[in-house]
Amino acid sequence: MQDRQQTGGGGSTVSRRAFLQGSGAAVAATAVATGATEVVAEANKPARLKSAKAQKVVLTVNGKEHTLMIEPRVTLLEALRNDLNLTGAKEVSNVSNDGADTVIIDGKAVYASTRLAIEVEGKNITTVEGLSEGKNVDEVITAFVKHDATQCGYCTPGFVVAVRAFLDKNPGANLEQIHKGLGGNLCRCGTYAGVTAAAVELCKKGGA
Repeated sequence: MQDRQQTGGGGSTVSRRAFLQGSGAAVAATAVATGATEVVAEANKPARLKSAKAQKVVLTVNGKEHTLMIEPRVTLLEALRNDLNLTGAKEVSNVSNDGADTVIIDGKAVYASTRLAIEVEGKNITTVEGLSEGKNVDEVITAFVKHDATQCGYCTPGFVVAVRAFLDKNPGANLEQIHKGLGGNLCRCGTYAGVTAAAVELCKKGGA
């Protein structure tokens, strides 16, 4: 095929073949440069996902620091029970609506199964084990015994912790407020009357 020549306004001549060769080289060079830029930009992006490998997590539980090597997916309840052998908080269901796993985090009653352990690093966590030391037990525990607020006992630790957290914020609560404040804990044995009686007595003492 004949290689035609074109004349530009300045009088220079460029053959069609030379023009196509030049254009192809420019496109290839641009693609290489763009690809290299994208690779560099991707490498410089901050990581958005955390490694699933076990990592160091420091939990402050009942006033003591514990250093654990656990995966990011581990819940606070799993860390307490499986790594720290604090088995007071219980796992009753997988929907976290019974309150048997209640702990106190920075003064607030929380279901331990709804928080990741890495999420509560640096916070003060109190479990039912932290409400007694030898013969010195929290007034809530004493009141539960006095008013027979336990039956099978499975939900009892969660109730005790929930009552303690409630009384700390509502030391002079009335009956209606007690019912509402403890609504997040369930007992299939029906110990509500005993739990309520214990809470009422403690409220009369200013939360004890």
